[in-house]
Amino acid sequence: MSAFMEVIKGRRSIRKFEDRDLTEEQLERILEAVRWSPSWANTQCWEIVVVRDPEVKGKLHETVPKTNPAGKGFPSAPAILVLCAKLHSSGYYKGEVTTKFGDWFLFDLGIAAQSICLSAYAQGLGTVIVGLFDHDAARGVLGVPEGYEVAAMIPVGVPAQESKAPKRREIEEFTHMDRF
Repeated sequence: MSAFMEVIKGRRSIRKFEDRDLTEEQLERILEAVRWSPSWANTQCWEIVVVRDPEVKGKLHETVPKTNPAGKGFPSAPAILVLCAKLHSSGYYKGEVTTKFGDWFLFDLGIAAQSICLSAYAQGLGTVIVGLFDHDAARGVLGVPEGYEVAAMIPVGVPAQESKAPKRREIEEFTHMDRF
């Protein structure tokens, strides 16, 4: 198996981290992966807020419902990467939306999130993508300006435990040739 497929198959959602900080080199490699992520017409609509301050992490943790297991990672993660999007950029041409689905930022930020998670895993780090939270409250905590939206939060750190892979559908179960 190629090293790339090992990274794809090995990455897991991690919700508990060791009490160890990220190095500047690790963080730089993660952000470099985002930098090289593809985006609609190279709009690069992402903005990343790196949160290390325990007080700010605590306020972000409060935006996550207690029913969301991903919130468990906030207290122990040495950093939380908050993915924000510039609105009316991705999926637009000359100020007009060009896709059936409107603003394309979720697609672009999904790619950036994947880049973060795979880059982190390749460095021995763990992540979990958090999408269920009070986006407006998180926006207020971080001072995100008008024209931008908070899309996801990703706690990052050294995993405190290993996770097993969940069952995956077989290729034949989701692949259709020529017609659905």
